[in-house]
Amino acid sequence: MNQKQVMKRYSKELAFASIAYVALLVSSIITLQRYELSKAVQVVITLLPAIPTGFVIIAIMRMLIASDELQQRIQLYAVSFSAALTGFITFSYGFLENIGFPKFSTFLIFPMLVAFWGISLGYFSRKYQ
Repeated sequence: MNQKQVMKRYSKELAFASIAYVALLVSSIITLQRYELSKAVQVVITLLPAIPTGFVIIAIMRMLIASDELQQRIQLYAVSFSAALTGFITFSYGFLENIGFPKFSTFLIFPMLVAFWGISLGYFSRKYQ
């Protein structure tokens, strides 16, 4: 399978997971707002949108495994840089919380990681052209 085919399959799998995420998120919010439910049921419904994340993980791993060695190297650099930068920012901000800065929601860490991954992927892809 060539890199173009790999990325086409990845895009389809990612689109499916994204659509499932949005559908489950909207459904869970509406359900939680409209109905009085036990805490256990609320927990289950609240966590439903996390299920498509598993499909995202599978799509990412399938893409990485099927990619050629250069793409794997570029992805490794991009993920490593984004993880290090996300860690640095969140770690540093933790110190600022000690002097009264607002608490940083852990809900924002993964989107930050993905954003930095995308930005650094662009940088490292251009570096190897």
